[in-house]
Amino acid sequence: MRLLLDTHVWIWSQESPEKLGRLARGLLIGSRNRNCICAISTLEIARLLHHGAISLSMPLEDWVRQSLIELDAETIPVTHEQAIEAYSLPGELHADPADRLLVAAGRCHGMTVLTADNRILDYPHARSQDARR
Repeated sequence: MRLLLDTHVWIWSQESPEKLGRLARGLLIGSRNRNCICAISTLEIARLLHHGAISLSMPLEDWVRQSLIELDAETIPVTHEQAIEAYSLPGELHADPADRLLVAAGRCHGMTVLTADNRILDYPHARSQDARR
């Protein structure tokens, strides 16, 4: 399974792994799964740092590089296709552009979004897995 980590899950995996459920931890380290991080998540983290909403254990550039290695994660770039899909999603999904883009990326690439966001978990038009389990 290809897992697309929601931004908070990516942060938790490095800074607060105790917030992840046992199943989620197993999925992240399981050799049968492929971890993926969308570049939009780096933008979200940079914004949160800029506004003082979070802190990381090291400078962002080092944190991104090290965490991608530790998670053996593939970077998913933001594409025109995903940007179009983000605002063409069927049904109702909340307005947050980054979350819409994550869901769109998951749909475009056939990935399961690993998240604790109930709005994404409840969205019937994308595959998702609860990171708290």
